[in-house]
Amino acid sequence: MGKDFVDITSTPNNLIHINGGTFMMGSPTSEPERIDNEIQHQVTVSSFYMGKCPVTVSEFRRFVNATGYRTDAEKSGGEYVWTNSGLERKADANWRNPYFSQDDNHPVVLVSWFDAIQYCNWLSEQERLTTAYTINGNNVILERNTTGYRLPTEAEWEYACRAGTTTAYNTGATISDNTGWYSANSGNQTHPVGQKSANAWGLYDMHGNVCEWCWDWWGDYSNGAQTDPTGASSGSYRVIRGGCWRDIAQYVCSAYRSYSDPPSGNILIGFRLVRP
Repeated sequence: MGKDFVDITSTPNNLIHINGGTFMMGSPTSEPERIDNEIQHQVTVSSFYMGKCPVTVSEFRRFVNATGYRTDAEKSGGEYVWTNSGLERKADANWRNPYFSQDDNHPVVLVSWFDAIQYCNWLSEQERLTTAYTINGNNVILERNTTGYRLPTEAEWEYACRAGTTTAYNTGATISDNTGWYSANSGNQTHPVGQKSANAWGLYDMHGNVCEWCWDWWGDYSNGAQTDPTGASSGSYRVIRGGCWRDIAQYVCSAYRSYSDPPSGNILIGFRLVRP
C-alpha cells in the first residue's frame, strides 16, 4: 500500500463526506442585520470531507504529547482571556489554561492559525497522507491536490454550514436554543462538541461554540461566479467563520465573516479539519 493510498469506499473516522455543488455564497440584501461584506455571488465547490466537530482538547493534546509542540501563545508569553475584569492578557493563558473550565471533549481554543496548520500536517503524517502544507517559517503554501488534512476554504466552510439552506441559519431564519452556543446560552465559555443538533449534512457546532480558522486571507468577495475559490492572494489577517460563545445571534449566522491575526491564539477561536 503506497503512501498516498486513500480508501474511497469508506468515510474516514469523524469526517463527513460533503458532495460538491453550486450555491449562493453570502447573504441577500433582504436578510435582517446582514453585513455589507456578505455580497452574494455564485460559488461552485468540489467534493470534500469535513470534520463532524471542531478539533477537541484531547485531539490537540495527542499532537502536543507526540511532538512536544509549543503553541504561539506558549512561546509568546500568554494571550488575552476573559476575566471578571474583562479582557486581560495573562502570561499563563494557553490551550491548557483558557481561564474557564474545559474537559477533553471541549473544542480547543487559544491556538493560532499557524498552530492549526502544524496540527494538520502532523495528523496527515500519522495517517500516511501527503501533507497539504509546505511550511517555511511564517510562509505557508497550500497544495490542494494532496491527500492530507487542511483547513477549509471560506467557501467550503459556508457551503458545508448551509447544508443546502438559503436562510440566515441552517435551521431557518432565526436561531433557536438547539442551534448553537452563543451569548444567550453559553454561560460565557465553550461547551463539549456535538451537544447541539447537527445540520442536515451531519456537521455539529457550525453556529457558535468557537469561531473556526479558514485558509483564506481576509479580503472582499469577488462579484463574479467562482469555482473552488481560495480567497485573496495576500493579506494581513486570516478568515474566521461560525461565530463563538461570546457572540450575539447575528454573528453566528451562516454568512457572517470575520478575521483574526494568524499568530494570535485567540480565546474565541478553534478550528475544524477538511480533506479532499
